[in-house]
Amino acid sequence: MGTLDALADHYRDRVSFLAVYIREAHPEQGWILPENRRSGVAVDEPRSDEDRREVAATCATALRLRMPMVVDAVDNAVASAYGGWPDRLYLIARDGRIAYRGGEGPFGFKPKELGDAIEQHLTEGL
Repeated sequence: MGTLDALADHYRDRVSFLAVYIREAHPEQGWILPENRRSGVAVDEPRSDEDRREVAATCATALRLRMPMVVDAVDNAVASAYGGWPDRLYLIARDGRIAYRGGEGPFGFKPKELGDAIEQHLTEGL
């Protein structure tokens, strides 16, 4: 997330950045990463919107996220609509269309590609 925060800082006067927390990638009831155990991270799958907001706030703090974050409801409507799980980068043009859609994370999570797309769109005046 540090790279995204750096992009947000770089383009802050021209582009709005927003993180959308959709769902926990590694809950206790699912696939648990060894790194999470070593780091003491143990998150239960949220059962309510309030639970998800609490988990998202913990995540934002742990990642030292500086950009604003909104949270998908537990019905996962945003994740379903955008195919963003576990993570994905988007650039939404001023007219509301998707101008860039990165690959599925974690391997498709490429902030440099997003930066290139932003630069192209700003150059083209979109």
